[in-house]
Amino acid sequence: MKGKWAQGIRPRNFSWVIKDRFAVCERPGGYGANHRRVRRQEEIIWVREQGFSKVISIIPANHNLHSYTELEVAWMHRPFRSHDDPPAVLALLFPEIDALLAGGERVLLHGDELGDRIAGLVAAYVIWSGLVPEAPKATMLVERMLTRQIGPVGRELVALAPTIPDARV
Repeated sequence: MKGKWAQGIRPRNFSWVIKDRFAVCERPGGYGANHRRVRRQEEIIWVREQGFSKVISIIPANHNLHSYTELEVAWMHRPFRSHDDPPAVLALLFPEIDALLAGGERVLLHGDELGDRIAGLVAAYVIWSGLVPEAPKATMLVERMLTRQIGPVGRELVALAPTIPDARV
């Protein structure tokens, strides 16, 4: 049994999307003025100790991604900027997440904060993947899961889910 500090600390706003397989959180270490290097390290240690085999960052910049490498956590950078074409981003991201999960990976997805974009992305994914095919049910489920309402930006992503091609077909 490792000591308390060797286990790291759970990232803020951590939530399971698919229990023990796919989760979301805010950027390890926090974002903006709240970002702390020591906290980032402790949270990445927690991610590693929980057995996450892949971290996907959708943060626009590649700041601090080297921290995952230093702490031996595999990562992917899939920036999702405000000016990007959402259908194009989702058409690449959803099949990647699906393939990782199908391959037995334990996946953690994060943006700067656990806000509208992540909430909408998660709801769109559960619709696209067929886990919860009805948008109202998926939206309600994700809102409960993340304990936050999905706003206009997120709802736009939810509305796109049926239009995203399914690479599994």
